[in-house]
Amino acid sequence: MNIPPPPRRAWQALQRGSLKADLKSYVLTLNYKTIKMKKRTIVSIILLIAFSGLIFSTFYSCKPANKNIGLQLYSIRDSITSDVPGAIAKVGKMGYTFVEPAGYGNGKFYDMEPAAFKALCEANGLPVISSHTGQALPDSANWDKIMAWWDDCIAAHKAAGAKFLVQPFMGGEAYRSLDTLKRYCDYFNLIGEKCNAAGIRFGYHNHDNEFSTQLEGQTIYDFMLGNTDPSKVMFEMDLYWTVVGGANPVDYFNKYPGRFELWHIKDKAEVGASGMMDFEAIWAAAEKSGMKYGVVEVEEYNFDQFTSCQKSVEWLNAAKFVVMPE
Repeated sequence: MNIPPPPRRAWQALQRGSLKADLKSYVLTLNYKTIKMKKRTIVSIILLIAFSGLIFSTFYSCKPANKNIGLQLYSIRDSITSDVPGAIAKVGKMGYTFVEPAGYGNGKFYDMEPAAFKALCEANGLPVISSHTGQALPDSANWDKIMAWWDDCIAAHKAAGAKFLVQPFMGGEAYRSLDTLKRYCDYFNLIGEKCNAAGIRFGYHNHDNEFSTQLEGQTIYDFMLGNTDPSKVMFEMDLYWTVVGGANPVDYFNKYPGRFELWHIKDKAEVGASGMMDFEAIWAAAEKSGMKYGVVEVEEYNFDQFTSCQKSVEWLNAAKFVVMPE
């Protein structure tokens, strides 16, 4: 800040002998100018901050907000088995808001105790919402053993914080015998009842064979929807495998409203990249489907696994028609 020189009258005062009075006048003038300059500086700083904030907010308002979308951890299967904490940390930085593990066994998730796995995921902003696991239909010889396995499994998922427990397979005989398929439905109803008692929803995840296979004139997926109790069994529809199986997800949403509480949001590789999935039409029927959570799963890749998962969630966050329940 430049200090103004004493006014001319101060030098004249030296000649008149009245320097004291004029110096007082000079100090008052100097203080006034200094205050005035400070005010200008403060106003300039305020305007600069306001302008910077406008630019900052404009930049971030253009960046799509993270939607409530999870990642099926099978999508990073090659990495998570070797470095669970490192893999979870990378997923936490991508924009996903929860995870669906596929690594439960012997009471643990990826060899971690349920509480420890829960803490790791939540520390990275990724609660465990659902999980893939299961057991094939038991026979009378091992029925009690499998029921005990389910009791332990449900308790472990409760400790991990899971809201949904999903079986993603059936034995091959279920695709050859309607009687076996009916027994699977009864079995799933029973497991669903066990899960309900623990405050967890049980469900089934499809592949393409449930649509492309018919038994005695009945499509397997329709038979399952018709022979499972909606209060005990929900369905996690894999959108991609449904289309590959020759069906339209929207037709099922209309025919069986409210049954599809989870979606697997999938494409041939990265979500939105193939052009074969009419995601906009599917999302238009989301409310009818009963969807509560959407989970990305990437099984094939045009990039490394983490990049493919990143591109998938970025595409969904940018797509205006993609609206997720909170």
